[in-house]
Amino acid sequence: MARRSVLFAPGDQPDLMRKAPTTGTDAVVFDLEDAVLPAKKADAREAVREVLADLDADCEVCVRVRPPGRGAADDLDAILAGDARAALDALVLPKAESADDATDLADLAAERDADPPVLALVETAAGVLHAEGIAAAEPTDALIFGAEDLAADIGATRTDEGTEVLHAREHAVLAAAAAGVDAVDTMYTDFEDEAGLRAEAEFALELGYDGKLAIHPAQVGPINEAFTPDPERVERAERVLTAKEAADAEGRGVFAVDGEMVDAPLVAQAERVMERARAAGVRE
Repeated sequence: MARRSVLFAPGDQPDLMRKAPTTGTDAVVFDLEDAVLPAKKADAREAVREVLADLDADCEVCVRVRPPGRGAADDLDAILAGDARAALDALVLPKAESADDATDLADLAAERDADPPVLALVETAAGVLHAEGIAAAEPTDALIFGAEDLAADIGATRTDEGTEVLHAREHAVLAAAAAGVDAVDTMYTDFEDEAGLRAEAEFALELGYDGKLAIHPAQVGPINEAFTPDPERVERAERVLTAKEAADAEGRGVFAVDGEMVDAPLVAQAERVMERARAAGVRE
């Protein structure tokens, strides 16, 4: 399953929720947390339930609920009711700060006879510091890094360069990689700046991220393109892996491809490229 693009849609806007899965995004997140004012939470829960009940989507469908102990139970009562639960693929946990947070949310879902995977947002100082445990928690299927909330939590000033959150951004992707789960990068808030978005997505890919959050349908295409390996890179990876098979048969650990010596780290990179290509549907 690819999670190159993860598009958020406010839970109190049914038209946007219905449109989101048609944008080409790999995953949609119907948001019952920050995108909805407290006075509108009940109406939003009902709107999300109604959309889920008759949704026929080709992408992963997620709902960001409120944290356990702060409204998650009410949210789950709504989205796991009746026909709605069939459309739900995963839960997004905001402000995850420990492995217990992911487990507690999964336990609440289990009490309602559901076991969706959890995509955990690390977006506070405590969340980043405990990212390794959160990623390794049994229900966790992905870590999502949230730079905006983190900056607010630690009192940092957001800059175009992003150096104030770079350490945390790298820490999150390391934690996800160590646990073998997906890493999804933070949002790019200026949805009219396509060039800036592309640069941010390409940098996230260089850091090791598998995908990036989107807050507007116009961001989906550029994000998908950034996280889809180009044909030349895929062909190179295929040559490396084919050469590795021949080298293995001959008992050689190091071999040459296109005039370059290849060893285990470069083989691992080629395997990663092919994993991304298969996830994006450009290779079987």
